[in-house]
Amino acid sequence: MIDSWTLRVLLEVAGRGSFSAAAEALSMTQPAVSRQISGLERRVGVPLFRRLPRGVRLTQAGQTAVELARDILVRTDALEARLRAFTSLTGGQLNVSAFPSANARLTPEAIRRFAESHPGVAVNLVRPDEAGPLAAIRDGRIDVALLTSWQLFADPASAKYDPSASRVTDEALDGLDLVPLCDERLHVALPADHPLAQRNRVPLRKLKDERWIEGAYPDCLGPIPPIAEALGGPPQIAFFCDDWNGKQALVAARAGVMLVPTLTQAALRPDIVLRPTVPVLPTRRLYAAAAAPPFRSPAATAMIEILTAICRQPVEADDRPPGRPEDREAPRRKP
Repeated sequence: MIDSWTLRVLLEVAGRGSFSAAAEALSMTQPAVSRQISGLERRVGVPLFRRLPRGVRLTQAGQTAVELARDILVRTDALEARLRAFTSLTGGQLNVSAFPSANARLTPEAIRRFAESHPGVAVNLVRPDEAGPLAAIRDGRIDVALLTSWQLFADPASAKYDPSASRVTDEALDGLDLVPLCDERLHVALPADHPLAQRNRVPLRKLKDERWIEGAYPDCLGPIPPIAEALGGPPQIAFFCDDWNGKQALVAARAGVMLVPTLTQAALRPDIVLRPTVPVLPTRRLYAAAAAPPFRSPAATAMIEILTAICRQPVEADDRPPGRPEDREAPRRKP
């Protein structure tokens, strides 16, 4: 195999017309350059230079070799530059997947911060894979996926109703990293003029007769047994909507009530109020999933660091720090 350094020596000798001049330019000795060219000629089986009393001259084969070597080195240099762009975060792309409630605030903020820090890397927010985020990461279709503890079951649909459902196996997680971001508390969302909106905390038993708004996994009511036990019976699910804005609109229209996780509370409509529940519902853990090192790209690592920072920082205005949701002040009614 002819290595790139030998080709560079070939071009230097051809360009300078002598072994000694090429040796000086390459910080080599003249005998070392001569041996490099002689070894190349033995390998290809044809002379590449005519040795003259003063310097060297390319043979016809040498001219062809120089043309091809120049093209090869240009492409090799381009290859190295493109690959360095991935490690230096100056090029390439990053595919991210998430779910609607994460896309209400967390994902856009993470993309904004990433773009500011690494403008050369194109971030794509892609549709969640039908095979599931873990399979998509393993196959390289997604670099970073946001998912929750509710999705880490062999059959998430049955896990909603079966507390003994099997979690994903270690084999399914082999080669993947699940980076915990935060534990999201669940508050109940009520219309601003709902009778229970005046309370600081809402007993779930008082919501037994309410109509509930359900959504697509994992933007849903979560495991049903804890809610059913707290309500005194299964929730009356009257609406299914997988759009975050649509779910809020249904609450504001007094059509029903729903559960809202911590990170989404910053993107709430002003005509909806949130209240902690009594009893407190189990938290939902949020993860960033990616390939485990060394197969994780530098861009994926940078995005996970940004997601972690967002989830640890208090946010401005009505935003609440992840894992520590606060009550909104109850709206006052006019006398």
